[in-house]
Amino acid sequence: MGRGTNPEFSLSVQFASEADALPSRAQVRRWVAAALEHAAEITVRIVDAEEAQALNQDYRDRAYVPNVLTFEYGEIGHDESGHGVLGGDVVVCAPVVEREAREQNKPLKHHYAHLTIHGVLHLQGYDHIDPAEAEIMESREAVILKQFHIPNPYSS
Repeated sequence: MGRGTNPEFSLSVQFASEADALPSRAQVRRWVAAALEHAAEITVRIVDAEEAQALNQDYRDRAYVPNVLTFEYGEIGHDESGHGVLGGDVVVCAPVVEREAREQNKPLKHHYAHLTIHGVLHLQGYDHIDPAEAEIMESREAVILKQFHIPNPYSS
């Protein structure tokens, strides 16, 4: 399935954070739907710093608290049309999102949208390790965010 289609997906949104201003399940669903190019089964889990740091340490051998982590499980089955269904988890760290939104002087919901979309794109194979890949991923993020009237987070 390519862009412009609305692939089917199942979504579990888990709130494992004590933060006050979390996005609603409906908001997360809209952000995920806008970023998906393939059928998928996704869990978006919003966590506190301790869980995010533990996951980052256990799975990436990195000791810091990340803003978002994506765990790609690849193709986990097929839909009724025979298309592959991707599986994965996107873990968003509420305290880091709040701090970054403050530091970047942007609305909190905008930053949650950006990082959720960023994670879902990673799940589908987008990356930003080399500059050419980063340009593709960042421009895709900007196009999706624009649908929600959210400014490009990469423009200065």
